[in-house]
Amino acid sequence: MFPAYADSVEWKELSVSATAYNSVAWQTTKNKPAIAAWGDELKPGMRVIAVSRDLIEQGLTNGARVKIEGLPGVYVVRDKMNRRWRKKIDIYMGKDISAAREWGIQKNIQITWADPVE
Repeated sequence: MFPAYADSVEWKELSVSATAYNSVAWQTTKNKPAIAAWGDELKPGMRVIAVSRDLIEQGLTNGARVKIEGLPGVYVVRDKMNRRWRKKIDIYMGKDISAAREWGIQKNIQITWADPVE
């Protein structure tokens, strides 16, 4: 998924609050719940997050790779949140509402991220 040099990129760290969301009409855009804010189509099983817009200004833009404390693997920024949120990520959990509820309403966690692969 990432080129061999992915381990040699600069990973930045930040403490954020985290919630979880699903691609269902009552949590997202009602007419196209699987279409993210940048136009990417989300599918269950994808490791994707949405970020608050202040984090976009810090480099967590579309395609940035993110490691999330407590979760395996690398996630990719593919969605952005409403302007009212600050220093927050939303973890995509497909249509699995139970998994999102199990994650909980909000957690304070550490993330590390790298710029998008060019």
